[in-house]
Amino acid sequence: MSPRQQCLAYLQQNPPSTFEAALWIAAEHDEQVDFQAFHDQLATLERSIGAALPMLPATELAQPLLRQLAALGFQQDDAAQPKPQAAMLHKIIERRRGQPLGLALVALHMAKRLDIPLEGVNFPGHFLLRVPRADHSLDPCGGRRLYPKDCRELLLRQFGPNVPLMAEHMTTATPAAMLQRLSRNLRYLHQLNDDLIAALKDATRVMELGQANTSDYLARASLYQHLDCPQAERFDLEHALMLSEDPVQKLRLTQRLQSLPSGRAIH
Repeated sequence: MSPRQQCLAYLQQNPPSTFEAALWIAAEHDEQVDFQAFHDQLATLERSIGAALPMLPATELAQPLLRQLAALGFQQDDAAQPKPQAAMLHKIIERRRGQPLGLALVALHMAKRLDIPLEGVNFPGHFLLRVPRADHSLDPCGGRRLYPKDCRELLLRQFGPNVPLMAEHMTTATPAAMLQRLSRNLRYLHQLNDDLIAALKDATRVMELGQANTSDYLARASLYQHLDCPQAERFDLEHALMLSEDPVQKLRLTQRLQSLPSGRAIH
């Protein structure tokens, strides 16, 4: 099977194997992924963390787990020009640097291996973690506790004062949602680094992993535009138009569609 098929197969397992599926996303971009070496590194990491955790009930070990990961060097990648490696699991393990979602995937995998209850929170702009039914979230970048006031401040820093904290921001992330978000992150990073073919792979995977939104279709349409594929661009613009609820955006999309060549072409 191809890396894409492997990713989808792990996602369809019962229960889904989110971490392995995310590793196959990395393998789709890097043929040199050494799976055996990667799992050896994970086993060493698990032993190191397990030996350092305090003797506490499992429900109280999530924050110590995250703090131990930070003590071992796992930090947010804050490079001025972020690279795709910040979202690829094998590179995150190798470099001990990554985006919040990538660090969260490592923490979730370690928690699962060590029988520590932990779940992902699909918070906008900065992926979070949470012990089920807890009254606070945890920052995957170091383990800081975040209460509603802290989450509102995080939203303010990310998006400004016009985005209020809502219950939907604190929903538990499903495996498919995490992988879709990871794919969106990689799409952005590859496009930022001028690798449009890689970004196109990510953009298409986004749509295979779950329901795509207007922004997803517009992002892929932009890639097709740069790659000079007008018919594929038209397909995505038409879907974006159907999904859009913004009258101004709908007008602009209609005008853009009218400017595209109407003939059929193979790309």
